[in-house]
Amino acid sequence: MTAQPPANARVAAALAAAGAHEAAAGVRRLDESTHTAAAAAAALGVPVGAIVKSLVFTADGAPLLVLASGDHLVDTGKVAAALDVSEVRRADPETVRAASGFAIGGVAPVGHPEPLRTVVDTHLSTFPQLWAAAGTPDSIFPIDYDELLRVTSGIPLDVAAT
Repeated sequence: MTAQPPANARVAAALAAAGAHEAAAGVRRLDESTHTAAAAAAALGVPVGAIVKSLVFTADGAPLLVLASGDHLVDTGKVAAALDVSEVRRADPETVRAASGFAIGGVAPVGHPEPLRTVVDTHLSTFPQLWAAAGTPDSIFPIDYDELLRVTSGIPLDVAAT
């Protein structure tokens, strides 16, 4: 493992401020990239579904964070209907960075410049331990589903494309 960059410290501080002390203590960098869910799962030796993908979308133009299981594609129509918005679209890289404070591939569920409306994939609840990005493409932290919901003020939702 290598030294922790400022983005990781920001995520750890946000987790600690939310009372998620074990998750905060678990923020770490890996020698391998965790840029994709498959790469993160391989590096950690866990099922790809236990990886939390932090994806930024726009919902009627406003940023929306979708925390999806690594083995799911997001059905934007389903998410739009559940949130009662007319359109949910993938955000461009500039919007992702402005909304989250992180680059694509390292977006964390917490530590954003401003709170983000957040949806959390209910499929993640089937895994006893989850792994989420910690601000860089090679960093992660462990968390369980209930704590992920709590620290993000997330809305539980089945987001999977069928």
